Amino acid sequence: MSTNPIPPLHLYSVPSGEQPAPQTTPPARERPRTAWTADQLMAAHFPEPKWAVPGILAEGVSLLAGPPKVGKSWLSLGLGLAVAAGSHAFDSVPVQGGPVLYLALEDTPRRLQTRMGKLLGGQPAPAGLTLVTECPPFPQGGSEAIARWLERNPDARMVVIDVFAKMRGQAPQGVSAYDADYVSVGYAKRLADHYGIAVVLVHHVRKMASEDFLTEVSGTNGIAGAADATLVLKRARGQADGILHVTGRDVNEAEYALKFQDTSGAWHLLDGPVSDHTVGDTRAAILRYVRANPGAKPKGIAEAIPYVDADTVRRTCSRMAADGQLAKDAGGRYYPDTETRTQAGQGASKLSDCLDSPFDLGERPGQPEDNLSELSGSAAAAEEAT
Repeated sequence: MSTNPIPPLHLYSVPSGEQPAPQTTPPARERPRTAWTADQLMAAHFPEPKWAVPGILAEGVSLLAGPPKVGKSWLSLGLGLAVAAGSHAFDSVPVQGGPVLYLALEDTPRRLQTRMGKLLGGQPAPAGLTLVTECPPFPQGGSEAIARWLERNPDARMVVIDVFAKMRGQAPQGVSAYDADYVSVGYAKRLADHYGIAVVLVHHVRKMASEDFLTEVSGTNGIAGAADATLVLKRARGQADGILHVTGRDVNEAEYALKFQDTSGAWHLLDGPVSDHTVGDTRAAILRYVRANPGAKPKGIAEAIPYVDADTVRRTCSRMAADGQLAKDAGGRYYPDTETRTQAGQGASKLSDCLDSPFDLGERPGQPEDNLSELSGSAAAAEEAT
């Protein structure tokens, strides 16, 4: 018998120790309605989408894409811990807690333990987070395995698949690359829509950068087209370590400046517009002052920034106006750029509008004790794991 205290973490494993009594099969969910007359549809009442992370991750499929080693796994595991514990995502966004399934398909239990220990910083690990290191692809039983876990955790809020390439399976024969990509995301979308949860697919971006972050997602447009939202994490220059670009059907298009904390492994949301954190210190200081004091002149700005001489402030303001970061009138006064002004002070890094209902900010529901072997529906596999 193995003396390893850590049992294998996969969908066919069984936790060590005394096993809970078998649970009765939950009733089948009612199939959602898919057709209405126009007057019926207008008279129908639909609940607001549930948010795993208000303003950023709504129910449905969200792609989280980024270049290798940018910190996608740190970000997604941090979100999983926050949602499972009902704490704060990005160290600042309150979330309603609920069970989370995290498929860490490129990690080992040891690596996960090390990463979580760093993120938790001495806090207790939430029992609501289930970590799995092996799962068959969607077409070969992965969808059914995840569905069984969701049936046994009806209060689940989120499923994270890191990485999507491990779950998509082989493309169907005789279909185009676009159709194959669309079908592969469709497996996750059916789960998200049926169970009303957020499914996050961690993915990669192309090597070639683009002004449109959506075109950077690896694969054809079928991947981003099938997803409900796309989040692209890109490295930034300046005070921020990353910029999270977000767009989607239920999510307002926005950008968020993030800072990676080496000591904790956590991504933190920075206050203020992204432009404040992606430029040099001098430009950032000028932007903050002009935003708080529209119509300021270089002399007044220089007095408020004593560590920068007046000539540097004057030249920098002129260059910022030429770059479109500031607007200058005929009297030599500077104003925030048009985009910042239209945000009415809320800033690009502030979370986009979403419903902060009691449903999404209530008490954290618990996670029922679960025999992971029941996910597979295979008694033989369970016996083998023991």
